[in-house]
Amino acid sequence: MTDDNTMNLRALFEDESLGAPENAVGFVLWRVMHRYVRAIDRQLAPVDLTHLQFTTLAMVAWLARDGGAPTQTQVALAGNIHAMQVSNVIKALETKRFVARTPNPADSRAKCLHVTDAGLQALRSALPIAIEVQKQMFGADGQPGGPLLDSLRAIDSADQA
Repeated sequence: MTDDNTMNLRALFEDESLGAPENAVGFVLWRVMHRYVRAIDRQLAPVDLTHLQFTTLAMVAWLARDGGAPTQTQVALAGNIHAMQVSNVIKALETKRFVARTPNPADSRAKCLHVTDAGLQALRSALPIAIEVQKQMFGADGQPGGPLLDSLRAIDSADQA
């Protein structure tokens, strides 16, 4: 690397940045999110779920809690997840027999999603694990009413407005 290049890089970070990566909320959030996903993936492994599979399965169950059968599109919208990613995760959950897909009587292009008995059992095992990982990583700040959760919910709500 040339001295000019080094000086240009130094100037870039002195003039056009927040001074260091750890001063950028996006960078810190990215690191924390990946640390959280690694931790929860490790803990959910015995239940045969990844974080994304758990979150998707939980979202299907949440949307079906009143007796309905959500579609993949509804799950994608509720979780703010790309529809193709939801489709791939649903396929994996279907292979594990945690969800079943049935034709949607109102729309022949859509499928209704149902949590199976095996999926319900997996959720019963996984929910306490996920809650414990959250408690360990975020403490009281991440609990309902905690400042971290409140701040993240405010950001999330503003994005959807």
